[in-house]
Amino acid sequence: MLVHIKEIVNHAQKNNYAVGAFNIHNLETALGVARAAAKMKSPAIIQVSEGAIQYMGLGVVKSLITVLAADEAGSVPIALHLDHGKKYSSVIECVTAGFSSVHMDGSDLPLLENIVITKKAVDFAHEKNVWVQGEVGPLLGGHGESGNLVGKIPLASPEEVAQFIAATNVDTIAAAIGTAHGSFKEEHIDFELLTKIKEVIGNVPLVMHGGSGNDDNSVVQAIANGINIINIGTDIKVAFTSTVITQAQKNPQETDPRKLLAPTIEAVMKLVQAKMKLFGSAGKA
Repeated sequence: MLVHIKEIVNHAQKNNYAVGAFNIHNLETALGVARAAAKMKSPAIIQVSEGAIQYMGLGVVKSLITVLAADEAGSVPIALHLDHGKKYSSVIECVTAGFSSVHMDGSDLPLLENIVITKKAVDFAHEKNVWVQGEVGPLLGGHGESGNLVGKIPLASPEEVAQFIAATNVDTIAAAIGTAHGSFKEEHIDFELLTKIKEVIGNVPLVMHGGSGNDDNSVVQAIANGINIINIGTDIKVAFTSTVITQAQKNPQETDPRKLLAPTIEAVMKLVQAKMKLFGSAGKA
């Protein structure tokens, strides 16, 4: 069932586990996440980027997730979130469309400019009872990328994170703690920094972006140190694309797209199930 994100995140905080925020890109990835949530009896955040919205259409996204949350997830709570809204107009559109949470990502801007644009988004969204996620410290890389990054991974300042929260009144906060979008060798969670940030933000839920590029032990430790939401994007892209490529290579004469794409649903579902077990959200619905 489709619920407000606050129900999912508040429950995760109270019960000491992290909830997965899974990026979907099409029908198959959305089905994979929804079916995993149902099978694992795990709450889940389904999120879309501006690119995914451009690809599928905002109305299609909202309708698709609403139907899947009811028909596939059943009584398991699902929330719909905008991931990395770089444009204020994207935030407005998603709030108006009925998302319960939006990410106003001004992390590439100087701190004061980031505060201004995020506060503007918060003021608008809160009038509609919609949560806003802010971000301090830009994350390098991109979803689906892997290998080696060029340059040092930037880190957030605990003082700037505290200043940002006080000035914007965001509902959730993402901060650069050594991760990157994609999966890179240079990624290492700075647990000392994570602890300091958690100390200054109080009860504001803390989001870890770049969850695909970290080993299981680091993820478990991050949750123990206060991470409440973990974003997974690259792993879902890889699970989908590697499966469809394999199917196409094995069946070069196949003309029914359903036969080529059906195995991708299972691949995404298995991946998401494993993440839910790792995050501790399995059985928490």
